Amino acid sequence: MPPTVDAASGPGKRLHYGCIAGHLSNRSWFPKDHPGARGEGVPVYDVAVIGAGPAGATLARLIADRWRVLLVDRRPLTAGGPQPSHTKCCGGLLAPDAQRMLSVLGLGLPLAVLEEPQVFLVRAIDLQRRVERFYQRHYINVNREAFDCWLVSQVPPGADVRLGCRLVSCETDGGGFRMTFNQAGQTCSERARVVIGADGANSRVRRLAVRPRVRPRAYAAIQEWFEADDPLPYYSAIFDPDVTDYYSWTILKGDCLVLGSALPAGRGCRGRFDLLKRKVGEFGLELGRPVKRETGLLLRPTGPGQICVGSSGIGLIGEAAGWISPSSAEGLSYAFRSAIAMAEALREGLDGFLKRYTLRTRALRGNILLKALKSRFIYGPWLRGVIMRSGLGSVRVEH
Repeated sequence: MPPTVDAASGPGKRLHYGCIAGHLSNRSWFPKDHPGARGEGVPVYDVAVIGAGPAGATLARLIADRWRVLLVDRRPLTAGGPQPSHTKCCGGLLAPDAQRMLSVLGLGLPLAVLEEPQVFLVRAIDLQRRVERFYQRHYINVNREAFDCWLVSQVPPGADVRLGCRLVSCETDGGGFRMTFNQAGQTCSERARVVIGADGANSRVRRLAVRPRVRPRAYAAIQEWFEADDPLPYYSAIFDPDVTDYYSWTILKGDCLVLGSALPAGRGCRGRFDLLKRKVGEFGLELGRPVKRETGLLLRPTGPGQICVGSSGIGLIGEAAGWISPSSAEGLSYAFRSAIAMAEALREGLDGFLKRYTLRTRALRGNILLKALKSRFIYGPWLRGVIMRSGLGSVRVEH
């Protein structure tokens, strides 16, 4: 297991909110007309990882002892730091596959990232047929922002971690890449031999430098938080083709009930979400006073051919590559698995790493194919209705 942050120094001693002075060197901000802003005389990193979520933070943690690593994220991911202006629209449930990957990585969850309550029951609701069943599931409820902050704190001191920085541009520069970052209206430039995009479904790295010909189907993820006077002892998975051809959900977070849905991207998303709220209310689910709303992009692959690993010295991991379950939209286990595959590819050298990464993700592609086939059964209304009416695998709840 790579070394973690020294308890005496704490993560706040080495994680910076801007591009100013990483903990390895005294880098400075440069005005646009300064030679440094053009990359002249600026030290070259071996690997620049854009995005410090689960995929990016894990990759940086695994390769920092081998390469000079720059890890950048636009969010201020430090415990007790400023609240991010953009939060991840995520349910924050660790599925068994993600739990297994944490064990593979030798990580144990600290109490600070856990969210109350911890429940082990899912209520599946078919609103169209007005059928419901309860199923036992073993999820761990976490605070997603705290979880991401904790993963960043595990990155060894050998990596240059810069938070609060937004990638503006990424261009080829000799044998590598020159990147421009912005923070608080100031611009700085860095160079790297290899760039890894780990910046989520709406990846700027993918848009700027890779531009895949085929990408997964786009969905708008919407979550609204409501005050919950009488918390329910279960999560919900809600199916209704009038709302979405994917699914909707409820999750408990402290004193709040989160209602979310993955809606086909395009016009009418808000109207569909309002329809969902009305329908769950008619079904008996009471929603309290609204607290906040979150939105985000979700890419749902329908097969392994829609996964983009990168090109020409730029690699993609996690949701930036399209690694997400077609059947459940679970992405954390794929973030960890793709980060491990990329780390193994990079450990053998920078030349040819994309070819090795492609080979090391063959099993992951097979998993995407199986999940895509599974989704046909889950989201086929007739077959789902038969399974739910049969009660197969369900549990009886004594109220």
